Amino acid sequence: MFKAVVEAGGFNHAAVLVNKSQSSVHHAVNKLEESLGVPLFENDGRKIKLSEEGKLLLSRATCLLEEAKKLESVAHGLQHGVESQLRIAVDLVFPADILNNVLDTVSQKYPYLRIELIESVLSGANSLLDSGQVDLAICPFPHPDGFTEELCNICFVAVASPAHPLNNLRPPLTVKDLKTHRQIVVRDSSSQRKTDSGWLGAEQRWTVSHISTSIEMIKSGLGFAWLPERSIKTYLDEGTLVKLPLKQGSSRQATLHLCFEDGEQLGPAAREFIGTLRYELIKLQEREG
Repeated sequence: MFKAVVEAGGFNHAAVLVNKSQSSVHHAVNKLEESLGVPLFENDGRKIKLSEEGKLLLSRATCLLEEAKKLESVAHGLQHGVESQLRIAVDLVFPADILNNVLDTVSQKYPYLRIELIESVLSGANSLLDSGQVDLAICPFPHPDGFTEELCNICFVAVASPAHPLNNLRPPLTVKDLKTHRQIVVRDSSSQRKTDSGWLGAEQRWTVSHISTSIEMIKSGLGFAWLPERSIKTYLDEGTLVKLPLKQGSSRQATLHLCFEDGEQLGPAAREFIGTLRYELIKLQEREG
C-alpha cells in the first residue's frame, strides 16, 4: 500500500489501485510509520512528498515486492505441474536463430525454468533420448519407439575456400576429383560413433567434433566439406567460402525430426517449447517460400 501511494501520487488513487478503502490505506501506512519510527511522507500543500526515509524504504520495498512476485510465480508453477528443468538435445545443423527464438519465448513464459541444451551431431541426440538423458530431441533419425515428427529439411552444400586447388580444376567436378583431396567430416557425438557426416571415402580425411571447427578449417584452405547452407550463408555471401561446381551431388537434403518418449509425461514448459518450435518453423517456411 505504501508503494501504491507513491505510484498513484496520493491516498485516493492508491486505494483504487489496491482495491481497498482510503481509510485502510491510511491506516496501513500510518502503522508502517509507527513500526519504523520515522515519517515516510512530508506534506507539500495538496500533494504528498516522500521523506528521505521514505525514499530509502521505497527502494528496499520495491526489491522485496519483486522477490515476493518471483516466489508467487514459482509457487504457481509448482501448483500447476510446471517442470523445474527441461533437457533438450539439438543437432548442430538445426538453425541457431530459430532455436534461440524458441528458447527465449519459453523462458519468458517460464522464467524460472532451468534449460539444459546439449548440442549433438548425427545419432548423438537419439542416443541421449534413448538413455533418458534428455526430454526432447531434434535429430536426423526417427525415434523407433516413441514419438517422431518431421520438422524441417536442411540443405548441405559442398564448399571450399576460393583458393582451394579444387577451384582450379575445370568444372564440373566429379566425386573422383574430390576423393584426391582432404575432406573435413564431423564426428558422430553418439558414444557408439555410428556415422560420420558426408564421408565419401576420401584418401585424406580430418575428423572434427564441431561444425564451427570444420568451417574455420575450410576457410583456411585445409580441405572441403558439405556444410548446412543456411549456417554458412554469411561466408558464401562474403566470398570466404564458395560452392564447389560438382557435376552431381553438389547439394544434399537431410530431414530433422522432433522426438520424445511419451507425450503424456511432458510438462507445460516442454509443450510450450514444442508449440513455439512448430510456430517458428512455419514462419520460416513462409519467409523462404
